Amino acid sequence: MDTNALLMLPGIENEELLFLQNLLRELSDEQQRHFLMLYQGRRKDPQTILICTLLGFFGVAGIQRFILNQAGMGILYLFTYGICLVGTIIDLVNYRKMTWEFNQRAAVEAAGMTRALVNR
Repeated sequence: MDTNALLMLPGIENEELLFLQNLLRELSDEQQRHFLMLYQGRRKDPQTILICTLLGFFGVAGIQRFILNQAGMGILYLFTYGICLVGTIIDLVNYRKMTWEFNQRAAVEAAGMTRALVNR
């Protein structure tokens, strides 16, 4: 796949780019295009997670957890005001790691779905 297509993803870093290139190495061009469409729809931008985490200080805590499909933690943050802001501060420090872990899972799921759909 052309690396330029991957570079168009907002906020992509070298680690994610290398991970995606390794994941896509075994796929055909058609499968890679299908994967990219799926992954773009599921992938979260680290800056969006940062902004949502910052909103926890001034409004509703835990929005970032809901966006990352961690509803249980989102509810806990919501009712405890970000576990007395300590959890929100920790999320501010770790927002890139949280986003990277979510995006890794989303990429693996999208690659699996692509293989299953195209191999039918």
